[in-house]
Amino acid sequence: MATAKTALRREMLQRRRDLDREEAQRHGALAQAALLAHPAWVTARQVVLYVAVRNELDTDLLLRTAWEAGKEVLLPRCDPACSGVMCLAPCLCAADLGPGSHGIPEPSPLRCPPVDPQSPAFAPDLAIIPGVAFDRQGNRLGYGGGYYDRFLSTPGMSATPLVGFAHAFQIVDALPAEAWDRPVNALCTEEGLIWL
Repeated sequence: MATAKTALRREMLQRRRDLDREEAQRHGALAQAALLAHPAWVTARQVVLYVAVRNELDTDLLLRTAWEAGKEVLLPRCDPACSGVMCLAPCLCAADLGPGSHGIPEPSPLRCPPVDPQSPAFAPDLAIIPGVAFDRQGNRLGYGGGYYDRFLSTPGMSATPLVGFAHAFQIVDALPAEAWDRPVNALCTEEGLIWL
């Protein structure tokens, strides 16, 4: 299973690297528009998002729209002192972002204290999840570090609907899945949003 995941990860990351920047931006605009129009987004008060890098499906419009609408935006931050550990921190605007440990902009530790996933105030209404690939059953292939796998298994995330956010070519028929993997509830690409 590990060999199959490694080969697929390599292939998908190469396809994403090879994607023309204008085409990647077009995909991002269409996928974001599909999500913004859905009631799950419109009614969400607390949302988990990510900052796109390296031709991931863009999230700039989602971030701006969420901030303008007064939604609480929770963004991932990796703890460099604890390998494989990701926390979420509320981020009020782009100025709250700084360079992260993996070259991904993250909420500044000085401006954005992490949320406590055990707190009653932690109740994300929606989580937008990146990945290297997803299958039609909602299984996700990540980057191999296990950050999202560990975080999504926390009790505070158990009731949160998860939306896999990716280019359409990243959706495959089937992925090898482990017993601990938590599938996403929906897939959103430039072709639209579908609930599984």
